[in-house]
Amino acid sequence: MNSKHPSKPMAELYREGRKHFIELVPDGGARLDALFHTAPGLGELAVGVVYGHLQSRPGLDPRLREAATLVAIVAAGMTGPPLSVHFKTGMASGLASGEMVELVTQASAFTGFPRAVATADQLNRLFEEAGLVSPPPPTPREVTLAFCESVRKGRAPIRVSLQIKRLLRQAERLSAQATSARNVIVECFDDQQAIPIVLIYFEVEAEHVVSIRLFKEQ
Repeated sequence: MNSKHPSKPMAELYREGRKHFIELVPDGGARLDALFHTAPGLGELAVGVVYGHLQSRPGLDPRLREAATLVAIVAAGMTGPPLSVHFKTGMASGLASGEMVELVTQASAFTGFPRAVATADQLNRLFEEAGLVSPPPPTPREVTLAFCESVRKGRAPIRVSLQIKRLLRQAERLSAQATSARNVIVECFDDQQAIPIVLIYFEVEAEHVVSIRLFKEQ
């Protein structure tokens, strides 16, 4: 299998990974130095592989890659530095706080409740340190789908254009995909169509949709 870095030495991958980590976590350099003070060689391997190589692979977007990493951390029962580090990099990569909690809840059915509960206990501290609302607001996708359902029932929570109202009401089905901690794209489908007739872009703050934009093929 081809890789983006087939022949780069570990030292170069480490430099790239460290740079990427610091871009995600403002105090990342100090955190890495403290974490790997006694075992700098381990730091070079870990940072080089995870943030120098894996994070640069084009097969997954950063949100999905961090989501997969968070679930793997829960499955392995790692409630120490790996969880706290990827809690921060997950937020920096566009995961909403509610999405992180939803991922832990989803993982609990497959990893076992003891590990998920241990993770939840650690999340209490991480949420407090980050100044996040606990429990978090609904996920952006959940907020958006609830908003769309209200519009389809004729009870728009905010001012919505007649065109968007009509499109949401007439669509046979909707498909929603969060693209960041604040943005969701909703695809509107007619019956039996595989290609959406329109895309609607939602911006979410906490529990509310705050703006809507329409994308339509000309």
